[in-house]
Amino acid sequence: MSLPWARPRHELALLALVAVAVLTSMFDVSSQDVSRLCLTRALAHAEVRVDGCIDGNFDRASFGGHLYSDKAPGMSALALPAAEAVRLPPPERWTAEGDPRLWAVRVLSGGLAFLACAFLVGRVAEGLEPGFGGAALVAFALGTLVAPLAATTFGHVTAGTLAFGGFVLAWARRPAPAGLAAGAAVLVEFPAALAGAAVAVYVALRLGLRPLVRYAAGALPALVLLGLYDRWAFGSPFHLPYRYVANRYAGDQSSGFFGIATPRLHALQQVLVGRGGLLVVTPVVVAAAAGLVLLARRRRAEALLCAAVTACFLLVNVGYFLPYGGISPGPRFLVPALPFLALGLAPAFARWRAATVALAAVSVVATVAVTLTWHAGGTARYGRSIWAEIAQLPRHGGASRIVSDSAKNVLVYAVSPRARIPGDVIVCSCAAAAFLLGVGRLPRR
Repeated sequence: MSLPWARPRHELALLALVAVAVLTSMFDVSSQDVSRLCLTRALAHAEVRVDGCIDGNFDRASFGGHLYSDKAPGMSALALPAAEAVRLPPPERWTAEGDPRLWAVRVLSGGLAFLACAFLVGRVAEGLEPGFGGAALVAFALGTLVAPLAATTFGHVTAGTLAFGGFVLAWARRPAPAGLAAGAAVLVEFPAALAGAAVAVYVALRLGLRPLVRYAAGALPALVLLGLYDRWAFGSPFHLPYRYVANRYAGDQSSGFFGIATPRLHALQQVLVGRGGLLVVTPVVVAAAAGLVLLARRRRAEALLCAAVTACFLLVNVGYFLPYGGISPGPRFLVPALPFLALGLAPAFARWRAATVALAAVSVVATVAVTLTWHAGGTARYGRSIWAEIAQLPRHGGASRIVSDSAKNVLVYAVSPRARIPGDVIVCSCAAAAFLLGVGRLPRR
């Protein structure tokens, strides 16, 4: 069947509102920033060693007496044009709380990928269920964990965008570009290979063996580049950075398959109903999962692929020794699967309008609050959950942790670098406007 593709109502306005709500926050410097952007600075000088830049940073690898980033190199390479354009200085010269140059690099790499992903989800959702693409776009972009990670150097959103883009291209019967996108996703985050493999099966079953060969040929350049990087840094094209992690989790990282072992019940509890659990912060994913069941009645192959990708990433996340991955807004290793899961949103809005709108509203409120505050220490800073912090807001006002821990906003920074409340108002107002515009006047079924 052909790719469903249509433009949602108010698409540009929705994307603009989502961009302001999500991408204007200036988060604190993280170890991810240092690890990835030290490699960016090294690549600018045709080097991969990051000695002297990454010293003392948590996310690093050690090999042959030199230090390296312990991340996949794709995000560092993607950030290179922006880092050169703003002349990003070394980490010791970054402003700890909200550096505008660091913010620009984040937005011009991961932030643009986030908007591209929201665009793809909205277009395909509108094609699947005319009139519901805007609602799906907003619920995905503001009501899932893609939002708090969009304006960061974490690679999950970018990898998810590339992997999902590969799926969309395969659905459109363009296997070579699909393979190129899937291969690039692996360059950004190694676990994205799971999604790439699932799309390969989809291409083989739906299009045939010759298209599968073209898909593999499309993926080959990115995989060759990854092998060349690993050979340059670690002596072998088959030695990933995770093999040489140099921090207190080195032992855990070396167990199982780079830290992934048999799924654990406690980890499943954390992922689903922990402080940053999916069902606590983003319950709209329940509607999305149910919507995939509805989608399977008309688009079985595509719905099964989306369900399989989601299930694979869930198993990986609950099998990893650190389900939230350190300072994080939640189970971030699931994020590359969220665009696939989001294809169930439009059918859910069409079938269960009131319930899905309610779940989306709850998710947007919680996710926006997490987006504003998680940088200050991750979910460990919250009480029982983000809802406990939201409940304190009416009583404590500006003294509440929601306000005191909120990120600075680039739109306010130039006028008042220390102001937080005006930035929070801008973010919340744009999120509310996007939600009302997206779910307003949905078609009756």
